[in-house]
Amino acid sequence: MTVYLPDGRALEVPEGATAKDVAERIGPGLARAAVGAIVDGELYDLFKPLPEGATVRILTEKDPEYQHLFRHTLAHVLAQAVKEFFREKGYDPDQVRLGVGPVIEKGFYYDIEAPEPISDEDLPAIEEKMREILRRDLPLRRFVLPREAALARYQGKDPYKTELILDLPEGEEISFYQQGDEAFGFTDLCRGPHVPSTGRIPPHFRLTHVAGAYWRGDERRPMLQRVYGVAFRTAEELKEYLWQLEEAKKRDHRRLGRELELFLIDPMVGKGLVLWLPKGNVIREELMAFMREEQIRRGYQLVTTPHIGSLELYKTSGHYPYYAESQFPPISFKERGEEEEYLLKPMNCPHHIRIYAYRRRSYRELPLRLAEFGTVYRYEKAGELLGLTRVRGFTQDDAHIFCTPEQVKEEFLGVLDLVLKVLSTLGLKDYRARIGVRDPKSDKYVGDEAKWSLAERQIEEAALEAGLHYTVEEGDAAFYGPKLDFVVKDALGREWQLGTIQVDYNLPERFGLTYVGRDGAEHRPVMIHRAPFGSLERFIGILIEHFAGDFPLWLSPVQAVVVPVSEKQEDYAKEVAERLKAAGLRAEADLRPERMQARIRDAEVAKVPYVLVVGEREKAEGGVSVRRRHRGNLGSMPLSAFLEGALKEYREKLLESAF
Repeated sequence: MTVYLPDGRALEVPEGATAKDVAERIGPGLARAAVGAIVDGELYDLFKPLPEGATVRILTEKDPEYQHLFRHTLAHVLAQAVKEFFREKGYDPDQVRLGVGPVIEKGFYYDIEAPEPISDEDLPAIEEKMREILRRDLPLRRFVLPREAALARYQGKDPYKTELILDLPEGEEISFYQQGDEAFGFTDLCRGPHVPSTGRIPPHFRLTHVAGAYWRGDERRPMLQRVYGVAFRTAEELKEYLWQLEEAKKRDHRRLGRELELFLIDPMVGKGLVLWLPKGNVIREELMAFMREEQIRRGYQLVTTPHIGSLELYKTSGHYPYYAESQFPPISFKERGEEEEYLLKPMNCPHHIRIYAYRRRSYRELPLRLAEFGTVYRYEKAGELLGLTRVRGFTQDDAHIFCTPEQVKEEFLGVLDLVLKVLSTLGLKDYRARIGVRDPKSDKYVGDEAKWSLAERQIEEAALEAGLHYTVEEGDAAFYGPKLDFVVKDALGREWQLGTIQVDYNLPERFGLTYVGRDGAEHRPVMIHRAPFGSLERFIGILIEHFAGDFPLWLSPVQAVVVPVSEKQEDYAKEVAERLKAAGLRAEADLRPERMQARIRDAEVAKVPYVLVVGEREKAEGGVSVRRRHRGNLGSMPLSAFLEGALKEYREKLLESAF
């Protein structure tokens, strides 16, 4: 058969030839260096037969795709190492049953049912087993079995692999990969691709932790143990990642949330439901006040809508049953004689639509910008809940703009400006834009194709005009319209999706929304959905980690602590604290019977921006001795001078000290 090289050259190869055969035809040097191939744009290993007429590009360890190959093989090495680990403990290796072991960002995992729990303390021993398997340089081999023979390998031994085979469509090829020989190696059901041998895997990997994972993500199914690992090409990359991991533990918003008394999630209240403590609520209220002020300045009108709505509302919008699995079940009062069913609000937009529709609208009223800090509820699986970043009840800084088709671009640019203002105010300067468009092969999207194309074009034009660097992600659109998301890097270089803007021609159609145009006829408005923060809970969780709990002055729950040198200055310390509070600062006087240095240290641990020490001289002169977190002692100054600088820093939302 004929295959083609990237430069267009044709190669005649035997039927059933692999990328390894192509590499050998090109030259012995490339054959030795080859680790895989790109075949018609798809990642292949050296073992999988090539299709007729394919274009083949041979990969070496210099190519970025190599990382995916060795990470995938490391998942198999992990599974083999776990089997050997338990064999040495006296168990039959068949008692280790395997789920799935895919590649993930920066590494891999494997879901495992073991004869006894795997603990984090076991990971170094398992990791050493993996390194031994790499040193053995076990060759990999791919083979295919008929359905009956494939099932025979696992039936009665491994229910998970058996189920995976039974779920494959009739006629689909069932492939396996074997490391080493059948007796002392390891064989796994797998589509591939893999490196040629375990010796081709760089040794720069680390098993990180063990977590629980329901089989196939279904909490009604058995709980398996998911062993996670990371893997990199170089020792430097691994070292950088491990540093980042340690730093991330220090910044973990769940730990800092407890230590700084910001929020709690109480099992008696419910999983994924946040209780904001007074200090955490300060951050929440400051962010809301900032957004509220910006919105009013930009012509938004504030509304409030209920926490539940009629099920018919969400059926009309399409959210139910489209998102049924991620919503709480409908609430019925049929036993009380009422026919209507209700739903905990999963989205704010249908409520805002009904506000728009309550009376006839004219083009003169458009654009109409309705904004709300609306609390919504989603049913997230218990195993997926994570502090503030994955919850079941959260508040969105949600707004919906109803405008004419001619106003879409200008309104979209206005929202872009607001999102960029939010990011710059918080010092989140490293970001990228991602435009989500529909997948033409999917049937999940609703509405007219021409309007989809128009909305996608309008978003791209606005992004270009705003000078944004963006990527286009096919299949990433909402079911009712395309969107632009901002993906932001935090202080550790981790990426978070923050802020979303969506153009929607479909919900106005579904609800029959109209406005009277200049011509006196009725026209259909366009909706723009936007939420610069997204979820306040998730946004604050990210900010806690980005700032490591060390917030700029305007977000700090306590902005200044006044510490008297001795009991003689306690009255003056209380007076200073009251003057600060009267001026609008959040201040406390620390009058505990502790040593002065201990109280200063406690304020530092609590990440309070300013500590004001007052002794006899400060009391006599009406001043304060100022200590600024990270900047040390700023010296003595009149209280009025401190207030002037601190208030400037607070009101202008400066990221750095005003002094």
